[in-house]
Amino acid sequence: MPGGPIEKLRFSRAQRLQKTWEFERARTEGKRLVKGCLILNWRFNVAQTIPRLGVITSKKIGGAVVRTRARRLLRESFRLNQHHLSPSADLVLIARQSIANKSAAEVEKDFLSAAKQARLLREVT
Repeated sequence: MPGGPIEKLRFSRAQRLQKTWEFERARTEGKRLVKGCLILNWRFNVAQTIPRLGVITSKKIGGAVVRTRARRLLRESFRLNQHHLSPSADLVLIARQSIANKSAAEVEKDFLSAAKQARLLREVT
C-alpha cells in the first residue's frame, strides 16, 4: 500500500520456539489439528506479543534433503502470514509424509486452512 506502514516479513529468533519444554507445553497444554500435509499444535500465551513457531520433521518423511525442504516450506508459510495470526499464539507444526510431494503454495494453503479452522487468524481490516 502506498503511504501505509510496511510490515516486515522476518522470522527472527524471538519468533522461534527453541526449548524442548516450549514444544512440550504446546503439545500437552494446547490443542491439535491435522490438516493436509501438516499437524498443528497450538496454545495461547498471553505474556507474549508476537506469534512464535516451532517445526518438527521426523525421519519418516524422508532423508535430510526432504526434511530440510519441509522445514523451509513450513517456516515460509508462517513467515508470509505471521501478521494475520493471533499475537499470543505458540505454534508447533509437524510435517507429515505427504509434504514431500507438495509445492509451496499447497503447503501454505494447508497452513492457512488449519490456522483458520483453529481460529488463529485475526480479522484483517
